[in-house]
Amino acid sequence: MIQYNWALVRHGETEWNRTGRLQGRSDIPLNNTGRAQALAAAEELEARGPWDLVVSSTLGRARETARIIAKRLGAGAVVEVPALVERDYGPAEGATVGGIDEQAKTDLMAGGESTESVVLRGTAALAWLAASHRGRRLVIVSHGTLIRLVLSAIHGRDFPRVENGEVIELQGGFATATVGSDRGQETEVGPEPRQSLSHPHR
Repeated sequence: MIQYNWALVRHGETEWNRTGRLQGRSDIPLNNTGRAQALAAAEELEARGPWDLVVSSTLGRARETARIIAKRLGAGAVVEVPALVERDYGPAEGATVGGIDEQAKTDLMAGGESTESVVLRGTAALAWLAASHRGRRLVIVSHGTLIRLVLSAIHGRDFPRVENGEVIELQGGFATATVGSDRGQETEVGPEPRQSLSHPHR
């Protein structure tokens, strides 16, 4: 059993978030609202500190969010983990999805990365972090779709949308389980996430 005490954070807002465009791997920077959300998340986390390490996706919007948080927490350099990047939406990236129905959205995203791929690499990244940083309190900055899909797969139910700047606290122990692989690949997953700590500033 690997004990852990983490917070998952979705990066702050970008202009593409504001206008309802699919970002995926497109490297869109934070806007001023996003920077304010990152600082608000940092202040919320600071009140529940100390934290040992801040980890981030390699995409710029997550890295900047993580650096704002790490500076406030005095957590040192951010550790970047490529497997925490957002889902690849392929040719759909940049498309506006606000106002279209779910079937049209599904069809639009069909050329991108599969749900299974996102879940496998996301859970593998979390398992690696748990094994590499045993007993350390981590803040992990990633992306809305990756966080939602991974938590949905781990807990066997649909996890709600994660808003920009939202913080979800995770605390407990990892047990080995099989997650979404035709090869029966084993990864380490944990129990229920606790309540959101901070809420985005819209």
